[in-house]
Amino acid sequence: MTGEYRLITNEEELRCAVERLQTHGAIGFDTETTDLDPYRGRLRLVQLATPEETYVIDLAKFTDRPREHAGLDPLRRLLAADRPVKIAHNAKFDLKWTRHHLGVDIGMVFDTLLASQLLSAGLDERHNLDAVMTRYLGESVDKTERGSDWSGELSEAQLSYAARDVALLVRLREVMVERLKVEGLVQCARLEFECVPATAALELAGFYLDRERWCEQMAAVERQRAAIAAELQEMLAEGAAQGMLFAGARTEINLDSHAQLTEALRRLGVPVPDSTRNWRLQPLAAKYPVVAKLLEYRTVQKAMTSFGQNFLDAINPATGRIHANFHQIGAPTGRYACVDPNIQQIPHALEYRRCFRAPQGRKLITCDFSQIELRILAEYSKDQNFIEAFLSGTDFHRTTAAQVFRLAPDEVTSEQRSFAKRLNFGVVYGIGTSRFALMTGLSEKEAEEVMRRYFATYPALEAWLKEAGRRAVRERETRTMSGRKARFAFDPEDKKATSLVERNGKNTPIQGTSADILKRALHLLHEELRGTSAEIVNIVHDEVVVEADADQAEEVAAKVERAMQAAGEEYVKVVPVVVESRISDEWLK
Repeated sequence: MTGEYRLITNEEELRCAVERLQTHGAIGFDTETTDLDPYRGRLRLVQLATPEETYVIDLAKFTDRPREHAGLDPLRRLLAADRPVKIAHNAKFDLKWTRHHLGVDIGMVFDTLLASQLLSAGLDERHNLDAVMTRYLGESVDKTERGSDWSGELSEAQLSYAARDVALLVRLREVMVERLKVEGLVQCARLEFECVPATAALELAGFYLDRERWCEQMAAVERQRAAIAAELQEMLAEGAAQGMLFAGARTEINLDSHAQLTEALRRLGVPVPDSTRNWRLQPLAAKYPVVAKLLEYRTVQKAMTSFGQNFLDAINPATGRIHANFHQIGAPTGRYACVDPNIQQIPHALEYRRCFRAPQGRKLITCDFSQIELRILAEYSKDQNFIEAFLSGTDFHRTTAAQVFRLAPDEVTSEQRSFAKRLNFGVVYGIGTSRFALMTGLSEKEAEEVMRRYFATYPALEAWLKEAGRRAVRERETRTMSGRKARFAFDPEDKKATSLVERNGKNTPIQGTSADILKRALHLLHEELRGTSAEIVNIVHDEVVVEADADQAEEVAAKVERAMQAAGEEYVKVVPVVVESRISDEWLK
């Protein structure tokens, strides 16, 4: 023993350590690496701990190429097994390194980061290891050595640091397991933990971006932005000229300046509200062309900043692919969030999507759940008319319109179908009359009448939505079908805050259950794809994108559909779960 840990530097020591570790139900697990990018750095240490002992395995003492080294097989078998459970904080990071550098998928994990997020249930708390240790164990974590050089000879301080954190994880799990039980979050925690290997594999696989096509699209957007900006400057200049006795050289207006825009718009007679944010200007766009042009300019400008050079900069030189960062619990609903860069928010337009493609000899399989949130709403509400609209096998939105407007399906106009479609999706988000009127261009009175007919058609659905909203306010929390909890902190005297909680009380169980289903599907799919050429390369809420060898694409598509369907059917039983798939060279919707 060296201090409070045993340093493992040869095959015999490793074999003995693994024998002892295998007798435990759960062990702490951590790694130290020479970089944050597994394609650029080396996996230096693997730390494993029981309540009594801590082992620090120095891979540099074994080989420079751990993936091929047979002497590390006992470690691989230990890590790949479901027992002992591996306890890690932000396990996704460690799993990427062991998958890439050791060639092993970790078995069952307990992620203390995800457990902390589940227990916080949307409340504003920090989830780094130090904050979590302090909150649950009253222990502080010293991160002094975290940024040190892990590539050369390691100091006693570095080895002690590596050993200390992993030993605390065993105690932390014991406390968290009890809390998860008390809060009724065990099922949801299992769902999250099982999804970690799929998330790690997704990030490691990356998504191929055609650099040349992206540059062409950036150039096209820049030309479009310049043309719209010139038109907008002309329109705004008319007001400036009217306010001047002599119209000399035109002064360019800073299109990103609230003050200058407000002044220019008011000179043109636009009743500018107290903010020039898009949602405040949107109602004015139909009446004032200059406002419509400004919103058009902002859309293109956002495309330039959000989907421009930053995507090219994100291409990993070692793989030629984008390896984005997926936060597994990116929102209180449980939805993923994606950053660096956000490949979940790529516009649906063909000119953007075609830039993401399969490399030579490969295909992309894009599968999505059809109207999954509405099917979840049917499951929750048990509204028979709503259920019948799905079971009829015809166009769901047309069937809804026929029921609402009391027409035969073939008599429904495209406008009536559009109203029904917007209401079907709007009710999921607790839409009100004003918002529906804004979405459809109806007057408030007309919008109110359509909504009245809608809820008269689906009375059980309306009753469930109302009760879900009231319960969220009353209990200050709501849950998804997996038991995921979202808590609400608000002042009940604040009507605006209370209304927001009501809307979230309606939406969170639906959107959150959709997130639950996706995560269950990713776990099943990750297991299904073992031994194939296929890799999950992107996810967008209810959509999964898989890349596979062209000659396996049909077989893989069937696997993806099967996994997604099975996941959906675990939660939604009163209506069919429908998964639609496409095989193509490019990422097409």
